[in-house]
Amino acid sequence: MISSVTLQTTQPSAQQTNALTRYFRVTRVVIHTCVGLLVASALFPFAGNQIKARLIQWWCTGLLAAFNLQVKKTGAVPSGNTPLTSAMFVANHISWSDIHALNSVIPLRFIAKSEIKNWPVFGFLVSKANTLFIDRSKKQDAKRTIEVAHNSLQSGDNLCFFPEGTTTDGTEIKPFKSSLIQAAILAQSYIYPVALHYPNPDGSINTKVAYAGDTSLAESMRNMLLQKNPVIELHFLAPITPVEYATMDRRTLTLHIESLIRRQLMR
Repeated sequence: MISSVTLQTTQPSAQQTNALTRYFRVTRVVIHTCVGLLVASALFPFAGNQIKARLIQWWCTGLLAAFNLQVKKTGAVPSGNTPLTSAMFVANHISWSDIHALNSVIPLRFIAKSEIKNWPVFGFLVSKANTLFIDRSKKQDAKRTIEVAHNSLQSGDNLCFFPEGTTTDGTEIKPFKSSLIQAAILAQSYIYPVALHYPNPDGSINTKVAYAGDTSLAESMRNMLLQKNPVIELHFLAPITPVEYATMDRRTLTLHIESLIRRQLMR
């Protein structure tokens, strides 16, 4: 297994907001969250999969706007003109906002740790978003999740997961776990590696927005609100086709994906 790789250790230099701006943003976040709860409770039980996916995309985009988090997309970004189905997206993981940023680009079904269900408010919303939950404390649950993910891909869903199994502050990449890649292999899906990066205005890594280590969810959100113009960069690497990974087992394929993302982040 490849060891963790330090990317950069420059201290954050993001500009901070004033009190009035923070009050305005908090108000927007609260209102938008309440709207999300209403939509999830009243509309989701009756909405089809496509309508539900678009509503989730709309809500994620709105939440990012409330935090004033700008999403910059580069690389092989999936085109909205050509419907994409049955693809697996694999990314490094830094913060709670990773999910919203990715969902703002393309509707995705996420595979997430079961602990997220217990998050206040957001746990309810994530559960309503058709998330696949995996209990990491039970080894046998991985087999079940692979089977469910395989069936989901075969039915046309686009899935996304974070193979590090945890978050970092953006200065390193943890070794990727390989088990869930098996679902993409079984479904013969295109695999999109995505490199996530939160830069400061001077180009250094913005570690303040990370939801990692001892930082709580509330602290991470507060840190995001404090920053004047936070940015997340999503670099979509060229998809790996079934033909390209035909001779790889899941561990080899996982290491290949990890090396592609790491190489992109070290540029």
